[in-house]
Amino acid sequence: MAAIPSVSSSDGTPAARFRRKETAVKLYQSVGPNPRVATMFIAEKGLTIERELVDIMAGENRKPDFLARNPAGHTPLLALDDGGYVSESVAICEYLEERHPTPPLIGATAEERAATRARMRQIDQGIVVPMTNAFRSAEGLPMFKDRLLCLPEGADANKAYARDGFAQIERLLDGEWVCGSRFTLADILLFCFAEFGAQVGQPIPDGLTRLKAWHARAALSANPKNGL
Repeated sequence: MAAIPSVSSSDGTPAARFRRKETAVKLYQSVGPNPRVATMFIAEKGLTIERELVDIMAGENRKPDFLARNPAGHTPLLALDDGGYVSESVAICEYLEERHPTPPLIGATAEERAATRARMRQIDQGIVVPMTNAFRSAEGLPMFKDRLLCLPEGADANKAYARDGFAQIERLLDGEWVCGSRFTLADILLFCFAEFGAQVGQPIPDGLTRLKAWHARAALSANPKNGL
């Protein structure tokens, strides 16, 4: 069954989603920051899920067998034992948090979950979106020009937006982690894209001392090697 950015069941009916507890049986992953978000989250949860590497450089994610699972052609993709799939890295993490709430990486209360999601939204809109748009329109252009819309003339502007996004998060940091004293999915999301940015010429800008200190803590305290 095709994947949607939430849980889908084999018979496609909403009620069927809750008749039994689906079990995640395989994660389709690839290189890149989005799959790394999912694999780091899984590692922090202490879960063991079978993984299969999808060679996106060779275009395996654009071939019929993968598109039958996820028409968007994106990785990561989580397969469930009922034949359904969960697509998109954050949706996968949200699903796993609901199935495995301990340790809480989004939040143990409604207030904590709201605070985490607010920071994730800011990271996604301020850093992830412009950074990835800039990459595929510049350094990644040879790979993406025949797959996705690329606007080379907008690459520099998007890089500037991403730098400003880092600066916005710097101003919001007030504690050990993005959400104060709690290590959360917001930290995982930011860490993965800070690492990716450093690899593609979009590092954390100089002068953002709190953000650089946060990055050093995350590199030591989290499971940063997972997903590489």
